[in-house]
Amino acid sequence: MGENAIELIDVSKRFRIKTQRRQTLKERAVRGPATSHRDGFWALRHASITIPKGSTFGLVGPNGAGKSTALKVMAGIYRPTQGAVHIDGRLSALLELGAGFHPELSGRENIALNASILGLSPLETDQAMEEIIDFADLGDHIDAPVKVYSSGMYVRLGFAIAVAVRPEILVIDEVIAVGDERFQRKCFDHLHELRSAGSTVVIVSHSMAVIEDMCDQAVWIDGGQVQLEGSGREVVRAYLDSVNLGDSVRDESTGLVHRGTGEALVNDLVVHTDDGGPVITGRPLTFEMTYECREELHEAIFAVNIVHESGVRVACPSTHVRGMLEVPVGPGEVRLRIPSCPLQPGRYRLSATIVDSSRFVDDVAEQFDLVVRPSGGLEAGLVQISGEWSVSGTWRSLASEAAGPLG
Repeated sequence: MGENAIELIDVSKRFRIKTQRRQTLKERAVRGPATSHRDGFWALRHASITIPKGSTFGLVGPNGAGKSTALKVMAGIYRPTQGAVHIDGRLSALLELGAGFHPELSGRENIALNASILGLSPLETDQAMEEIIDFADLGDHIDAPVKVYSSGMYVRLGFAIAVAVRPEILVIDEVIAVGDERFQRKCFDHLHELRSAGSTVVIVSHSMAVIEDMCDQAVWIDGGQVQLEGSGREVVRAYLDSVNLGDSVRDESTGLVHRGTGEALVNDLVVHTDDGGPVITGRPLTFEMTYECREELHEAIFAVNIVHESGVRVACPSTHVRGMLEVPVGPGEVRLRIPSCPLQPGRYRLSATIVDSSRFVDDVAEQFDLVVRPSGGLEAGLVQISGEWSVSGTWRSLASEAAGPLG
């Protein structure tokens, strides 16, 4: 396989649906096993996915798209109906809540059981036991039967076991989202450690931020078929564009595409400078958003999202700092004045958003352009940070060739 940890080659998976079920042992003994069935459905159709070694790879798509089936095929839980699967490396999987746990055994006993299933020797299990218990952070519950555990406790124990075997490939389904905020941070920190150590991590998540932030590459699956494979951001944007297209409306008068409940609509977002010239790094600028409110809003927030042409989100200033706004019916405008533009020269895409009571009233996503011109003294990065340096010792000005203490 060379540089690839996982390869799915033209994989299809079909599930058969039995139409005659034998509910009891007596029925099976008298009538025999159920033989009538429908062809069922294809959970995956001709899916080809390549996951490089040492990468963090994401799978996105709607519920029922085939993402979890793809993970189970990778993990060897399902055998493909057609196609081939190649795995290069020791694989550990966390796919379902409590999968592999015996409900009557304690957490400690289930650690020993699952560690042996994952290939650890008794000595390796003993050495990893305290590390797993400490990571799971279950306290005295570690000696209680897992049947009394909450869903979050299940996830903590399952994740701790899955990562303790030092897998070369770790496959994780959305179950990690069940954990609380503290544990999720702990998990993501550990995933970064695994990635730094050269492990391959495969994640299914409905959090597009997780896929964009963590994944080098991703694949979008819908209807059991691969729609797109590429960089994390590229795949996320294509998937979200598809979702937004389904519930968006184009305003023919402005050409803007709106997504939201529609009580208010953005008419335009323009950028002004004091002298009417181009936007220049370090000089003042003003964002002006005009809108038409169709119904009164009581807890409104206006926001401008700024995205660099590279795809990096730079900032999202909003009126949230002023508190919730009451907005009457009719036209209106909001302004944001920035005394010194911190953006470095380049091209940016702007979005205008109106939120009310945590509902998206209108979202005009990345439909406005902003070009920032240089002012001299270019620095690396996306923003320019102003401040005063204080340095001990002596310094020499390249301009004046003068030397002296920094004061």
